[in-house]
Amino acid sequence: MSEERNPIPLILTGIASILGTVMVLWYYGYLHFAKEEDALLLSEFTMLKTIEGVDYKVSLAPADQIAQCFDGVLVLFDMQQKGLSGVLVDQRKRAVRCVGEETPQITKP
Repeated sequence: MSEERNPIPLILTGIASILGTVMVLWYYGYLHFAKEEDALLLSEFTMLKTIEGVDYKVSLAPADQIAQCFDGVLVLFDMQQKGLSGVLVDQRKRAVRCVGEETPQITKP
């Protein structure tokens, strides 16, 4: 009555289940594998400090990105690669805040 079960089919079933779940999540867009070309490096952007009485020149051609304020955080959207967006952060990974929209506050009941 004490017959031993072979664990190999159970292990293979578990591995197949995990791989199947990952593939379904990836297919429906719930899982995204980031690639290096998906990221916009912070070093690609420079802030020009405005000083009264000092002229500075910028290109008339617009950048390939647009910025919008969401929940008090500045979000960049890439116009060349549709669907690519990201939050603008500083070198310490702190999000750049927006002035035009207030950050939502937690209200106590």
